[in-house]
Amino acid sequence: MTEVTTSNVQSTVLAAGGDSPESDRPELQHILQDIVDSGITGITLRVRDERGTWAGSAGVGRIGDPELPAINGHARIGSNTKTFTAVVMLRLVADGLIELDAPAKQYLPEFDIDPRVTVRMLLQHTSGIFNFTGEVYPDGTIVMGIPATPSGKEWVDKRFVTYAPEVLVRFALSKPARFEPGTDWSYANTNYVIARLIIEKVTGSTVAAEMRRVIFDPLGLEGTTQPSNEIDLAEPHGHAYYRYEEDGEEVTVDISEHNPSWISSGGDMISTSEDLETFLSSLIAGRLLPAELLAEMLAARPTPLPGMDYGLGVFVQDLGEHGTVITHNGGMAGYAALMYCTPDGRTAMTGTLNYIDDATMSLAVAFQQGAQRLVDAVFRAGTPIAG
Repeated sequence: MTEVTTSNVQSTVLAAGGDSPESDRPELQHILQDIVDSGITGITLRVRDERGTWAGSAGVGRIGDPELPAINGHARIGSNTKTFTAVVMLRLVADGLIELDAPAKQYLPEFDIDPRVTVRMLLQHTSGIFNFTGEVYPDGTIVMGIPATPSGKEWVDKRFVTYAPEVLVRFALSKPARFEPGTDWSYANTNYVIARLIIEKVTGSTVAAEMRRVIFDPLGLEGTTQPSNEIDLAEPHGHAYYRYEEDGEEVTVDISEHNPSWISSGGDMISTSEDLETFLSSLIAGRLLPAELLAEMLAARPTPLPGMDYGLGVFVQDLGEHGTVITHNGGMAGYAALMYCTPDGRTAMTGTLNYIDDATMSLAVAFQQGAQRLVDAVFRAGTPIAG
């Protein structure tokens, strides 16, 4: 196990441009550097708009090494996995193997799923099923999730353990539902692990094989994988870290390699900023789904998150006079990914981050604020959309 102390962290490094000269987008490079200065270890960004394609990075890919993060390096993309999973589910709907409004239990009778929960509810987070990584209720009550959820030294010590998706689902179903199916909205990783099991049940294949068939191979996504239990990432990749206290000392551990089965299809995939841009742009352009199912996917309903509605595996973010963007971001044990595209496909922004995670998710605010600054710079900088 490789360990480093936080005194080795380089929080400010020189930034550099990517596919086009840095002087082309100095405003973006400045934001990237600010994000690194806020505590993020490294970040890469890719923007495609009327000015062409630009890519840049800031920070470092590895603590103690001054080298910048690779522009198109691999990263664990967290909850962006849900968008990929939703696309596979909807393709199976198109193929007649799944019905959107059929009970999930119809496909998985061996699980004690409320018969009122439909496939659509899983994809839209309206099932009410307990989130196996833990729940925070409106009154402040916290119900802990599975022990595998990153929460300190215990997780670090057990990060190579395999958790079968069936175990995650049965754990969640043993807990009281958050609300009656279809009556509310609450983000739950469990929904997408159940979706994974349905995919595998109706196809008789692995979710990884279905990802390759439906998405990776048609789009040529060579840097994207669904690892399931595999612990490593292809090179190049930034390094992720986890920080905890032991015997009064703060310890930071490199957790880039770990078994992502603890999150399963709630967030286990690996990709690059270029592949994410290709995927989301192709999806919106209609290359992956029939028009009627793409419309279903983008038909968003309100959520408790300000300015955010949710479709089937995607958020629709309201930018006011600048319209909307289709998006999904994700964070996963020291890695994160950004994914945004306008509904007309003309402007897209994707990115990857590596950072030092901890039980309190102390960098979550820096991540959210940095992402919003980038959205403002890329999607709100132009002329407002005529109403």
